[in-house]
Amino acid sequence: MGDRMCQFPYSNSNKRYHTLDYYYKNRFHEKIFKVSLNAGFTCPNIDGTVGYGGCIYCSKTGSGEFAGNIEDSLEKQFFTVKEMLHKKWPKARYIAYFQARTNTYAPVEKLKTIYEKVLTFENVVGISIGTRPDAISLECLDYLEDLSHRTYLTVELGLQTIHEKTAKLINRCHSLSCFEEMVKELRKRNIDVVVHIINGLPGESKEDMIETAKYLNTLDIQGIKIHMLSVLKDTPLALLYQKKPFPILTKEDYIDIVIQQLEHLREEIVIHRITGDPMVEELIEPTWLIRKFCVLNDIDKEMKKRDTYQGVKSHE
Repeated sequence: MGDRMCQFPYSNSNKRYHTLDYYYKNRFHEKIFKVSLNAGFTCPNIDGTVGYGGCIYCSKTGSGEFAGNIEDSLEKQFFTVKEMLHKKWPKARYIAYFQARTNTYAPVEKLKTIYEKVLTFENVVGISIGTRPDAISLECLDYLEDLSHRTYLTVELGLQTIHEKTAKLINRCHSLSCFEEMVKELRKRNIDVVVHIINGLPGESKEDMIETAKYLNTLDIQGIKIHMLSVLKDTPLALLYQKKPFPILTKEDYIDIVIQQLEHLREEIVIHRITGDPMVEELIEPTWLIRKFCVLNDIDKEMKKRDTYQGVKSHE
């Protein structure tokens, strides 16, 4: 199998999985980076539409720790984040990433004013929208389809797990069937779908986490983000952990699970993220997440050691 490793079709590095950097370079033929933005949205499971309090692991920023300052205009947020990233990549173009909370949870006219605005920014080649499958109306779908004809559009859906017991525990407040139906609706309109999953959720076994990846491999999705559960300060999850501590995955267990998940995912599915990236000052557990690049390097080393790669078990 060793020769196969050198010929993994979606890599131009030592990675044995389909990296986002590789995908962007092949699609746009230049460096692309995401500029994270906070447009001030809320969520249907925060305001009482489907639930209260949000998902139990979600921070006060709604997973928008690295997005712009909500007090600033979108334009100021964009240029502040862009200039910071330009120090690392002087020549690049951008994807505007609406990251914090549920970014389709508003009337379509409001969405238009937000999304159309960022398309006017110089060198923006696309928009990525983080949202929930129960927060995209039919009217919104029609608008997203129109938008996808004018720019590179990706919709990111938070699934986290396929297991309903866990979904109830984390207060996700939408069903697996709702998620699956929205993937079908987006794909009918030829809109790329990226799915978020979380490893290490309370009560889930290694087999449960691998089953989530196997299920996603059966769907028409274009990308996936794999996260490690972060126990963050001032969240319901932190209170749960303090009252009744649950097992936290070790780095070694996490790496083993991720590799097995990758083996079950088709090689054309783009791996947008393969570990968490929490704010250090907010993190309670696991502390090994702080060393993000060590985790990434250790995944590479272990995949090489096992002589394995993304998709090797995708037909099982």
